[in-house]
Order: sequence, then structure tokens, then C-alpha cells
Amino acid sequence: MISEVNELLGALERTAWQLRAISDEVVRLGTDAHDEARLWKARAARVSGTGLMLARVVADYRLFAIYSAFLTRKKTAAVLERIHRRSAARFYRASVEQKGAFLKVGQLLSSRPDLLPAPWIEALAPLQDAAPPVAFAEVRAILEAELGAPIEHSFADFDETPLAAASIGQVHRAVTRAGREVAVKVQRPGIAELVEHDLALLALFLQGLDGILPPTDYETIAAEAAATVRGELDYVAEARAMSELADFFDGTPGVRVPRPLPELCSARVLTATFERGVKITSALDRAEPAARAELLGRLLSIYLRQVLDAGRFQADPHPGNFLVADDGALVLLDFGCTRALDETMRAGYRELVQAFVRGDQPRLAARLDALGFATASGQPDTLVAFAAALLSSFQRAAATGQFSWPTREAVLAEAGALADAASRDPVTRLPPEFVMIGRVFGTLAGLFQHYRPAIDFSRWVLPHLVG
Repeated sequence: MISEVNELLGALERTAWQLRAISDEVVRLGTDAHDEARLWKARAARVSGTGLMLARVVADYRLFAIYSAFLTRKKTAAVLERIHRRSAARFYRASVEQKGAFLKVGQLLSSRPDLLPAPWIEALAPLQDAAPPVAFAEVRAILEAELGAPIEHSFADFDETPLAAASIGQVHRAVTRAGREVAVKVQRPGIAELVEHDLALLALFLQGLDGILPPTDYETIAAEAAATVRGELDYVAEARAMSELADFFDGTPGVRVPRPLPELCSARVLTATFERGVKITSALDRAEPAARAELLGRLLSIYLRQVLDAGRFQADPHPGNFLVADDGALVLLDFGCTRALDETMRAGYRELVQAFVRGDQPRLAARLDALGFATASGQPDTLVAFAAALLSSFQRAAATGQFSWPTREAVLAEAGALADAASRDPVTRLPPEFVMIGRVFGTLAGLFQHYRPAIDFSRWVLPHLVG
């Protein structure tokens, strides 16, 4: 075990040295090679910095796996807690410093308490707002290169201060030449070149943790996370997804989706209608209980409609992606992370929820198998435990007519039971689409657990289950 750790550290050190040597050689070729040299130097810095950080995290966990055999249970738990906190802090610092795919993956992981221990979730949570803005000169250069004209030819007014900065791009308010107020998302310079490099390092990191993390289908989870990051680089696909969901919700009271302006969109620029509103958490914090329950009930209904009816859903339900407009409408933002579901999948997941709510265990097991879930033993017990973790609140609400929210102690007990089940009979296969569905409803559950709204089951949920 120790030799494997040393081998991993040595491989990363050798790679960093090789990249530095190549970048120095490119510099010596002259000024024409300046951009190539800068790229190689950036890669070398990432390997020598971030790569070694990941190797040290792996080393900590693998060494713990060895010496924990000599510790008492109480001491083992305390040591593991310290390793979790130290490792999460290292990952956080690297994400902030390196940005790129590391920052995006850190943001994804921060919303997955089903995958990572609590100290990791706590440490990575600030990454949701950690992306620094890009200088406007760089934004202008990308805009003009992508749209093929000076910025003044495309916009009558363009606010140089971004409304929001994320790991892949940042958003500016602008006014078109026709006088229309718009939001313009511009991709960060050089981000595409770094993503594949970062994902390769992250894959190596997960390989190093094999056998240490709780057993599940990490191959599918990692593949979906990588596809998510790559997908957010494709602004053409994002504009298409935004347009599809805008069409789907067109005419639906209480929900709005911006519409892209194709003539001002490209591979790295996305221009859409500007929607005003306040962040959903700000609206919830000042709302009366009845209004809070109505708003969160509508949000739940919107996601059930996307997953079960629309054929595509926005898979990044971070509170910053929801606004509440002056007229009370919920505005959905940011469609860089979406997932398509065909009609068979949608019907399968609807039947899965129906079976769980009714307590029909044989049908639940059959639906899990048909959708592509599997365990090491072939028995459904662990899968049913996972379903319970996501859907138990639905089952209770079906019985009482209203959602009730478990105590923190009950949540921890459920999490412990789930971990025990997964340890006894690991999940060996997950359907790819479920990785994003789990992320969506896991994140929403955290929001609901915080505000504990009295959501009316028959109004906001039942109509989607009988459709």
C-alpha cells in the first residue's frame, strides 16, 4: 500500500518535471511560440501543484487504511475526521487557486452529501461563490472574436461589471442595438484547454481512492461529472436546452425561462432575455410560512414536470439559479448543466416513485432493475434504502397530505443505515441519468430541510404521479 502511494507521488512529480522542461524548450524557440509556452507552463504548474495535492490526499487515506487497524474505534473515528477536514481543505484551496474544471467539480461535489462525508461538504460549500471575475478587456476580446464585430456594433450598452462570475463563464447585463435588455454569458478565456487536463488528474485521484470511499458505482458517477463539465463548455447546446425549456413552460403561470437571442450567441457567448428578480433564498427568508410553502411547492412541481414530462431538466438547482420576480414568478437560470430523458425513462421513473409511495416493494424492485440499477448480490435491499433516502418524505406526505421534515437526528440515522446497507451489498451499477436526478433532488431536499415548508402533496406532487 505504501509503495503504491509513493509510486503515485513519483509519477506526478516526474510528469510535472517533464512538462516544465518542455515549456522551457518552447520558450527558447522564440516569441512566436509564446502562447504555446504559456499553455505548457500552465499545465506544468497544475500538475506540480494540484496533482501533488491530490496525491497527498490519496496518501493520507491509504496510510490511514493501514494504521487504523491498530486504533480503537473511538480513536479511528477521530483520526478519520481530521483526515477528512485536512483533505477537504486542501481540495478547496486547490479549487480556488486553479479554477477551471477543479472549481467546477468542487462545486458539484459540494452539493452531494450522499457521496462525500460531512466535513467535505462543509469545506467545499463556499466554492459555489468562489469564482473571481475575468477582466473586462478579456471579455471584450472574446465577445468581438465570437460575434465578429466590435462590441459597440452588437450592443448599445454593455455593463463592464459582471452580474455573476462562475467557474466556466461570467454574466453581464447589456442592451442590444434594438433596445432589448439582455444577459450575456461569456466563457472564461482558456478554460476549454484546461478542462481535459484537470479531468485527467481528477480521474487519477479517484483511482487512488478506490477501495477507500464507500462502495458504489463511482465509474458512472465520475463519467457523468466529466460529461457535465464538458457540457458546460458548449454554449450552443445550452442555448438549445434553454429554448426547449422556455417552450415547455411557455404559458405556465408562475414560472419563466429566459429565451436566447440566436444572432448574439456562439460557441463561447450566450445572450438571452434579461429577467429581474431576487435570489430565491432572499425571498424565502422574508416570506410568511404560507408564502414560503407555496413558493417551494411550486419549485418542486417545476422539477417534477421537467423530469417526468419535459424530456429535459436543468440539473444544477443551486439557489443562485432561481430568482423570484416582482410578480412572484419563479425564474429558472443557467442551462449549461441539463440532462435529457426519453419517454421510456420518464415513464420508468414515474412508476418508480408511484411504487415507493404505495409501498409496493415487488414493483419497486422490478422498476429499479428495469431502469438499470444493480447491486453486488443482485438483491434490491440497498437500492430500496437509497430510494428511501430520496423519497421517504414523499411517502409520508402521501399518507398525511402534507410534507413533514425529519429531525437532524433522524437524517443522520437514515444516512447511517444507508451506509451500512451499501457496505454489506454495494451498488455496482447506476443508470447515468440517475446521477443527475439524484443530484437535483438531493440538493432540493437540503433547501426544503432548511426551510421545512408545509407543502401540499395533493396540489404540488400528486398530479405528476397520476399523469
